[in-house]
Amino acid sequence: MRTSRLRTVHPVLWAGWAALAAGAVLCVVGWYGISGERYAERQLPYLASCTIPGAALIIAGAMLLARGRESIAARRVEELYGLLVEDAPAGPEETGRAVLAPLAVSGDLLMVPGGTLWHRADCPLVAGKAEAVPVDSKLVASGELDPCPICEPAEEAD
Repeated sequence: MRTSRLRTVHPVLWAGWAALAAGAVLCVVGWYGISGERYAERQLPYLASCTIPGAALIIAGAMLLARGRESIAARRVEELYGLLVEDAPAGPEETGRAVLAPLAVSGDLLMVPGGTLWHRADCPLVAGKAEAVPVDSKLVASGELDPCPICEPAEEAD
């Protein structure tokens, strides 16, 4: 079951689009002013006051858009990583490293049609998916399917 969440537009993206629009308007105004003047000394004010700042705003807007999308993508990757990887509390081991608890412990094995991995039934990648089907042992034995790196199912003997 998918949950829909409201997607909000990052303020940096709004600023980028606004800078692009303002830059385009300034470039058009500058071009229109320059095209109406015959002599170069009368064209320079339009060039200095409209066209150059307009081009700078277009470049700044493009940089803001690139930076805004990069931060959104990085935040989504971090969110997905947090959903997939979960650290268990450290045990009484002397190594000082945290032990990862298994995410899935079910003995039933499933796969998604068209997929390349086989999973435990309670693996977060297939849990609750209606299209998940039981694994055919012939596919596992032939090596066509790889074990899921998240739930790490053990191959069961028939």
